[in-house]
Amino acid sequence: MKRRVSDEQLVELVEAAIFVSDKPLSKKRLKETVLEDISVSSPRIDQALETLVNHYQTRGVRLVEVGTGYRFQACPSLSPWLSKLWQEKAPKYSRATLETLALIAYRQPITRGEIEQVRGVTVSSNIIKSLIDREWIKVVGYKEVPGKPALYATTKQFLDYFSLSGLGELPRLPEQHNEKIEQLLNDPSVREPSE
Repeated sequence: MKRRVSDEQLVELVEAAIFVSDKPLSKKRLKETVLEDISVSSPRIDQALETLVNHYQTRGVRLVEVGTGYRFQACPSLSPWLSKLWQEKAPKYSRATLETLALIAYRQPITRGEIEQVRGVTVSSNIIKSLIDREWIKVVGYKEVPGKPALYATTKQFLDYFSLSGLGELPRLPEQHNEKIEQLLNDPSVREPSE
């Protein structure tokens, strides 16, 4: 028989579970582990999460939803002070890497050839490999054209790293950029190279 808990106990349990988890905690994982022996509905879990999000709005940490679940993270406005806790500097990424990642994020699924078509230069294999190694992108299929080039898309780890719950939270591209990308991708004079 499943135990019953009060709303206050549920909030405490959800808060503690997210706090001690070594990675973002999804509602599904929460139900399958910590709340496995407790009688609790999905709306009650949603309410507990909403209570926690509201509680932490005025604190130094926030409860945020990212691609793979919920996690606590420091308020962004505190980063100038908190960054002193880490000796190592965040890795710097080349412009080519960031442009490649941006095209994948905004135009997924996309082939390497299409990325090259928009950027106007060859995409180094090392760039694709480093993005795959970081688990920010993955192959999600193959385009039905000669050579069957790989189609790339972002991962939930990409969303987690950039503190996004979904791709809809990406900043909007200026309209002229969108139009230029469309024009380059639809240019019939450029053919998809086989990889």
